[in-house]
Amino acid sequence: MAVFPLLISLLIALPETARDVTSVHGRAESAVIEGVLWLKLGVETVGATIIALGILSAGWLLVKALLRRQTADFTAIRLALARYLALALEFQLGADILSTAIAPSWEQIGKLGAIAVIRTALNYFLSREMKEERGETHSAEKPVVERAD
Repeated sequence: MAVFPLLISLLIALPETARDVTSVHGRAESAVIEGVLWLKLGVETVGATIIALGILSAGWLLVKALLRRQTADFTAIRLALARYLALALEFQLGADILSTAIAPSWEQIGKLGAIAVIRTALNYFLSREMKEERGETHSAEKPVVERAD
């Protein structure tokens, strides 16, 4: 029974802000949300950077193919760009998942869910197309890329 008065005296000795659980909780929640937003921005930036690298890489392959007048088949260049896009879509989907962790309303969660479904579908069909193209042109892909290099 002597523990109860001791706890009361300790609680009284604490500053007001330390006793206010909602204030501490609110600050912690704000810090977590802020951290997730920064992480989301970083993941989106990585995805955008991958897309930019893919465009530069495919553009370079295209320019080299055009300069060598090897414009009969752009499949290898398309597949090179598709690989970058598929990877970037994975990062963008990861950013969407982070967004759902902090979405404050059902409307925002619904929008994020729709975006995630669209990106997942795009990635699925892009990957499927890459497999089909790779299967059809596996023997032709390597020489075309080597010639472009």
